[in-house]
This record gives sequence, structure tokens and C-alpha cells, in this order.
Amino acid sequence: MLRKIRILLSVVLFGLMTFYFLDFAEILPNSFHRLAHIQFIPALVSLSFIVLAALIVITLLFGRIYCSTVCPMGVFQDIVTWISKKTAKKKKRFHYSSAKNILRWGVLGVTGVAFLFGFTVILGLLDPYSAFGRMTVNVFKPVYMLGNNLLESIFSGFNNYTFYQVDASILSISSFIIGVITFLLIGFLAWKHGRTWCNTICPVGTLLGFLSRFSLLKIRIDADKCNHCGLCATKCKASCIDSSKQVIDHSRCVDCFNCLGECRRNALHYALPSGTKKQVADTSKRRFLIAGLTTAAVAPKVMAQADNVIAAATGMKSEKRTIPITPPGSVNQEHFQSHCTSCHLCVSKCPSHVLKPAFMEYGLGGMMQPTVSFEKGFCNFDCTVCGDVCPNEAILPLTKAEKHLTQIGKVVFIEENCIVHRDGTSCGACSEHCPTQALSMIPYKDGLTIPHIDTDICVGCGGCEYICPVRPFRAVYIQGNAVQQEAKPYTENKQEEIKVDDFGF
Repeated sequence: MLRKIRILLSVVLFGLMTFYFLDFAEILPNSFHRLAHIQFIPALVSLSFIVLAALIVITLLFGRIYCSTVCPMGVFQDIVTWISKKTAKKKKRFHYSSAKNILRWGVLGVTGVAFLFGFTVILGLLDPYSAFGRMTVNVFKPVYMLGNNLLESIFSGFNNYTFYQVDASILSISSFIIGVITFLLIGFLAWKHGRTWCNTICPVGTLLGFLSRFSLLKIRIDADKCNHCGLCATKCKASCIDSSKQVIDHSRCVDCFNCLGECRRNALHYALPSGTKKQVADTSKRRFLIAGLTTAAVAPKVMAQADNVIAAATGMKSEKRTIPITPPGSVNQEHFQSHCTSCHLCVSKCPSHVLKPAFMEYGLGGMMQPTVSFEKGFCNFDCTVCGDVCPNEAILPLTKAEKHLTQIGKVVFIEENCIVHRDGTSCGACSEHCPTQALSMIPYKDGLTIPHIDTDICVGCGGCEYICPVRPFRAVYIQGNAVQQEAKPYTENKQEEIKVDDFGF
């Protein structure tokens, strides 16, 4: 019964969380972002003490229930393991293996030290929730959206328009590659060895494993009933049962309960400690391996040099964007990078598709963290979704009124690139799409008007940059703010009504 309850809860939580990442049609309400807030690393980074306390208490009472039921990456490994068992020609059996404690605590130590020094990319790579989110958004979601487009083409042929075409392109090549590597590596380990990732690499697994050694309820072996048959060990995907010595390494047990129903002599129990039974303890010494991190050099400037060559050939000026744009509500780049673990939930849920995983915009330490790009849209003036769904408080929630005055960047106008200047043609598209009129049209020459900017009232939404028709270098672009500022409120000029008593002719 315990195993069935665990499977039911795991499937429900995993299904809802995965679909929330994939759900581009907003079938699930945004309130489902709370599923991300109950994850361990997001709660730790955002200092959600209530969630942290609840997870720690649950672990001290019941063991690693989080790893077996709540963590989506843990459930993903269980699904892969289940498929491997169903498709294997020979009956798949696990066996006991000793704990890789130096590796486990070494990874945790390096991750912790790197995080304390602001190098969050390691935590982002190894956090199981964030790794699963990136894998889902960058690998599974494009396939999911291609499936939607296929259904749309089939259904529309029968005049049924239930489905509609969506953009199924890859957001970031680097994040796609990392997502594929994560999927293949963890998938391979789960296929061959069950929960190896959880018990050797995952820092959350190591930390909760340490706490689970002291949990009240554990799977215990009755030495009087056990005959060392080893059947329980063949079902243990954590490889933590040494039946020959009647020992369970509770720091690696993920409470899947697969072993309970396999024992023919009823020698295994999930129970409180008893004075008459052997107390099993993990006597391995815990060691932290603190290693220095050598940061890689700043990304090469090859692209910038290529831009300069193109600009010189076309007689245009290249965009000199030196500060990356962080999502509205991220306060500043330092706050954002120290809290974000690159789970890509905001990337998936952004309705305007302006958030994309960074490559080297923030440097190596901010690789995969979301940045704002206006290639496919602009930040909706009234949208606050990214701050609402962020589980780490890397992006703080904003009201619509606060969002209207949050300046994530400032508009820059390059007159030499503007088609009004270059071609003597009327345009004004940027002004028409500016919600605050930070871009307005003023008289130029020959009856034309040209953009004029007011950076004080600009919020950096990117409407002007997105709509600007000039290529390869736009005439207007947004320069990010290192510290997000408060824009001056825009007041619309009231035009006096002219009363006409009669027709004017």
C-alpha cells in the first residue's frame, strides 16, 4: 500500500509540474507555479523558511520522501528505470554497491562554496528541479509544440480549428545542448543503475540523505527473520541494501518501498525504532572536499568584431549593447544571478516569448540564466507573469502599477541607421508601439518626422526595438540597466476640444 500511495502521488505531482512547463495554451492557471515553490533549492535560495522547515521535518520523520515523490527529476529517473525493466530481454536486477561518499560530499562542498562566492552556474546545473526544468523547456517542449502543429495541420484539413500553429523553434542552442546532455546522462544512469545520480551527484540528495539517517520511520531489517536471500537488494534501485550483512544505508534510501513487497519472510518493515531489533547505522565518515574553481575566460569577442565588419560594409552603426537586460522585478544583475538557478519556468511561461536562456551575456557564472531578448516580441506593458511564477525570488513579483514604472533598460536611438535619415522615407513604427511615448516623432526635413527619445519615461519594454524594420542593425535598441530603476510616470498631453458651431466651409 505504501508503494502504491507513493506512485500515485509521484505521478500526480510529476504530471502537473511537467505539463505546467509545457503548457503554452495556459490551460493550467498560473497558481500552479506553487508546485515549483515546494522544491528544495528554490526554497533555499529564496529563504522560504516555512517550506524548508516542512521539507526538513518530513525528512526527519519519514526519510527521503522528497526524493521519491516531490522531486520531478527523481520521478523522471523512476520512469526511465521502469521502462528499462519492461523492455529488457532479461529480468533486470539491482545489487548493492558501496557509497561514493568522497564524491557525494565533494560535489556538495564545491557547489556550496561556489554558490557562496556568487558562482551559481554549478548549483543551476546540479539542482534537480532546475535541471529538469531546463530539460523540459529546451528538449521536450519543442517536440510537444511540433506535435501540436502536426495536429493543427490534420484537424484544420477537416475544418476543425481546435489547435493553432505555434513557434516550435529552439530558444538557445547552448541550453538545448545542455538539456540534451542532461537528459542523456541522467537517463543513461537511470536506465542502467536506477538512482545513481541521486546518490552520487545530486547535492540535494546528499544533504537530505544525511538528514534521513536520523529519521524516525525507516525501512528496517528483522535479523531473526532475514535469511540473506538478497531478493530485497535486487529490487533496490538505490543499491543501498546489503543483505549479506543485513545493513541498509539509510542515507541513500529514497523510500520507494519497492523492497517491502518482495521479502518472502516479511523481514522488512517501515517502522519506528525498536529496542529488540538491530539498529543499523552508517558508520562512514562524512567529509567535505573543498576545491578551488578556475573560472573560464570571458567569452571571445568574435561576434562583436563581425558586427563591426558588417556595419562598415553597410555604412551603418552596430548596436553597442554592453549591459544584458534582466527580467522586470529582478532588482539588479547581482541579485538576479545570486538567486536564479536557471529552472527556465519563467522562460516557458512568458507569453511574449522575450525571455531566453543566456549564453555568455552574464559571463560563465550566469550561463543559462534568463535574459531579455526582443527578437520575437516585446515585454507586454501589463504582464507580470515571470515574477509571479519565479520560485527563487530571483524575479520579485510586481503589481501592474509597479511594472508600469519598472525600468529594465533605456532606449537608444541611432539616427544613422534610421530609414528616415538613410532613405528619406516616412516611418514612425517605433513611436506607434511605445506604450509610454518615450519615443515620439519630431519634425525632421522635407516634411518628414524622426524619432526623439526621452529615457526618463522609458521602461525598456522593447516594443520599439522589436518593430524597427531596419536590418541588420536596428535604429533603436534597449540598453539594459545594471540596476533596475523607477521610470517617471508618463502623463498624456490633454488636447483642448475645439467647438465648431457650424461647418467650416
